[in-house]
Amino acid sequence: MSDFAELKLEGKTYQLPIVVGSENEKAIDIRKLRAETNYVTLDSGYGNTGACKSEITFIDGEKGILRYRGYPIEQLAEKSTFVETAYLLMNSKLPNQVELNDFREMLTRHSLIHEDMLHFYDGYPSTAHPMAILSSMVCSLSSYYPEWLDPHDNAQVAQLMPRVLSKIRTIAAYSYKKSIGQPVIYPKNSLDYCANFLYMMFAVPSEPYEVDEEMVKTLNMLLILHADHEQNCSTSTVRMVGSSDANLFASIAAGILALWGPKHGGANQEVMEMLEEINRNGGDVKKAIAMAKDKNSGFRLMGFGHRVYKNYDPRAKVIKKACDQILAKMNRKDPLLEIAKRLEEAALSDPYFVDRKLYPNVDFYSGVIYRAMGIPTPMFTVMFALGRLPGWLAQWMEMHRDGEGRIDRPRQIYTGESERIYVPMNQRT
Repeated sequence: MSDFAELKLEGKTYQLPIVVGSENEKAIDIRKLRAETNYVTLDSGYGNTGACKSEITFIDGEKGILRYRGYPIEQLAEKSTFVETAYLLMNSKLPNQVELNDFREMLTRHSLIHEDMLHFYDGYPSTAHPMAILSSMVCSLSSYYPEWLDPHDNAQVAQLMPRVLSKIRTIAAYSYKKSIGQPVIYPKNSLDYCANFLYMMFAVPSEPYEVDEEMVKTLNMLLILHADHEQNCSTSTVRMVGSSDANLFASIAAGILALWGPKHGGANQEVMEMLEEINRNGGDVKKAIAMAKDKNSGFRLMGFGHRVYKNYDPRAKVIKKACDQILAKMNRKDPLLEIAKRLEEAALSDPYFVDRKLYPNVDFYSGVIYRAMGIPTPMFTVMFALGRLPGWLAQWMEMHRDGEGRIDRPRQIYTGESERIYVPMNQRT
């Protein structure tokens, strides 16, 4: 294959370099296109645009492949922990025992937030969405750590990464406690990352709380499955904001806000809201399936299909197995969970969905499991953010170290009015 692609414009031929990735992904390098031709490319939604080169995550949507730093997601979900996977994403390799112990120690040592920040929670109304609180609290961290804002100090950034990973977990748990009117529960140094989060979420001062190891295992798996997903909307936002040399706190807060959207991280919340609607209408799954196939019904089957995966989402395969196990173990009689299981069975056996590869995705199953674990629907997107955090941190760090140092600045095709003459007020009709 030639190392160049040819582009013919206005009687001239231009050679554009071809870039090949380590998994044989191919791209046409158009970085000099405008300078040489005065043309730009138009790609609404950036579905065919490679915004960067990255060593972090590989996805093959046609084959249903997802790998972090070369490791298949199935292996990490089964054998790894969220903390180990976070280390892998941020440091390019799995840690040895000493490195893992040191990383865990930093997460433990930096789990508390400044006590003054607790007063911030008092200013939010009870109706505040946890994502609004999470994003603003994360941005506020920059006020308390002004000496940690230089994105080009590599030693400082390396120290900051585990601090952010640990403190955002605490902020998320405190947000939930404040939303239900309970006192915050301080982290316990004897517990690991996921166990500590569950403890801060569900313990109360008036009685002892025993962390369920099955819950810890499930939470590790859920967070690993969400830890990174290439250049999605929120990750691209983190990179774009970071490209302006905004500090890490501001960049992560921007990613949280991007994730909040129902087309992105809010999808698992929409799954549960859809199940609630079906339940209110009598729990008729066959009717819901029929409405989903009717373009004029206005009803959408949330949690099925994926923009990237044209095969079964590999994360959904892992999470479905865990979903079946935890629901069987908990033996919870929840009408929404029952509807979810019947909806899944109906869709997987219906040619309409099978032919269009509209398989249940990770959002469908994660919402079901989180509900079974006792995590309320408004917290689902916060859980997504907590899981995606290592990926954001790794991507932000990689963006700063790739050597280009360019601020992201997409072009546009202007479609508005041509030049017009300003008309004084008394002459306008």
